[in-house]
Formats: sequence, structure tokens, C-alpha cells
Amino acid sequence: MATTSPRKPASKKPKPNGRKKGKKKGRRGKGPVRKPGFFSLSGKGFYVAAACLVMLLSTGFYFFFIRPYAYRWKPCYGAKMYGTCLPLNYEVHGIDISHHQGAIDWDVLQTMQSNDFPLKFAFIKATEGGDLADPRFEYNFAQARRHGYIRGAYHFFNPSTPASRQADFFIRTVQLESGDLPPVLDVERRGKKDKAELQEAVKCWLDKVERHYGVKPILYTSYKFKMRYLSDPMFDAYPYWIAHYYVDSVRYEGAWQFWQHTDRGIVPGIPKDVDLNIFRGSMDELLELAIP
Repeated sequence: MATTSPRKPASKKPKPNGRKKGKKKGRRGKGPVRKPGFFSLSGKGFYVAAACLVMLLSTGFYFFFIRPYAYRWKPCYGAKMYGTCLPLNYEVHGIDISHHQGAIDWDVLQTMQSNDFPLKFAFIKATEGGDLADPRFEYNFAQARRHGYIRGAYHFFNPSTPASRQADFFIRTVQLESGDLPPVLDVERRGKKDKAELQEAVKCWLDKVERHYGVKPILYTSYKFKMRYLSDPMFDAYPYWIAHYYVDSVRYEGAWQFWQHTDRGIVPGIPKDVDLNIFRGSMDELLELAIP
């Protein structure tokens, strides 16, 4: 009878210690793993976005709600009047107005001529561009003289309208009389003109208006605009009315006659905030500047 030898147990292969190279364990049916996006509600992106938003809101709050009123918290070296700090060592004060100030009560405003810092002159907007007349000009201009103000009229320059046409429109609209201040050209915008083109247009208006009224017009513009676009010596021959807000003194080193030092004046008889100005001289010198 034949016999069989005992069967040897099968050997087991050792398990690998790690994954095989080149193979990755994926998630079935779930696609690739994505990292959180920059604006994800979790992770570092959230904190960066939140910080940016806080900075943006803080900056906006400062420029729109704090900066315009910061001058009210500055030390006042002059006198507090009309809701602001008046510049030191100037005796002749005035305002400039347009329809934006609303319906002015001239009887109440007249009482401001007899306080410690009386308002003595008023510039009134007459025209803008080639065909836009201020709807309150005729009334305000007549009332200013009736209530004893030294009055003046100004034109807001539109760089997109021919300067000659603008000058003609102002001349047709404004009848100046003896004792009125010279006409004013308000230049605040360059539009699409380069510096040379703007200067040529401004000079055209000034020349035409001077020929008609027989006096040199007053040139109004801000300190920065004057330095950037109208710093040519030919404009230094005109009386300069500088707009320079919330500062203790004028930085402009050239000659100037009027200084618009704030647009936040509060004056009885005027419903809305109004621009306040000073004249660089005495009352007698202001009258000498007026039309004979």
C-alpha cells in the first residue's frame, strides 16, 4: 500500500510596509480635493477679507464724516463766528452764494452787518457755461444792494463750451453798476483741455469781459488748481480770489485779494451752509477795487 508525504503549509508573502510608488488613494465619486478660496468663510482668507473691509469702511468714514469737520476740533487762533474759526487779522468779511443756499432772508442777513465781525460783501452766482443762468441771481443781486452789501457777480466756467460764447452770455445777463465789485470768473475744471488750451480759453473770457465792463475781472480758483494750470504770469495781472479751506493761513506766495476759507459757514438768514471769505485789506481798499 503506497504512502504520501505530509503537505507543507503554504508560505505567506510579507505585506508591504507602505503604498506603492506612483499610486494615490483617492475618494471614490467625490472628485479632487479643493482648498478653501480666498473669500471662503473659513481659513485665512476670511480674516484678510474682513481686515480689508474694515480698512475700507474706516477710510470712507474718515473722508466723508470726519475730515470735512476736523477743522472744528483744531485750535482756534482767531475768533469763533458763523460756525467756524475766522482767520486772524482780517477786518472785512463776506459771503458768496447761489441757488444752492436756498431762499435767503435778506432782512435777517442784514443784521450780520452790525456784529463784531460784520459781513460787508457778497458775491452772487450769475451764470454757468453758455446758457445756464442761476435761477435766484436777479433776486439775490437786487436784494444785496438794497440791504447795503457791496455786491459782485460771478460766472462758473465750463471748459467744454467756447469761452467767447460764455463771455457773451455773462455780459447779456449781468448789468454792473458803480460801486459793484468787478466781474468774477470761477475756474474749477479742466475738462478735456490740456493746460495750454485751458489758459487760452480763460484768457479769452477775461479779455472780452474786461473790454465790456472796463475793469479787470477777478479770477477765482483753488490754490492747487492755480498752481497746476493757471500759474502763467499773464494771470497774475488779475485780482486773485483764492479758495483754500480749513487752514490757518494762505500758502500761496503770490498776490491775492480775496480768500474763501471755508464752505461750512452757518449764517442767520441763509438756510444752508455758505462759503465765507475775507478781503485782504481795509474797507476803503475794497471800495477802491469796486467799479467807479
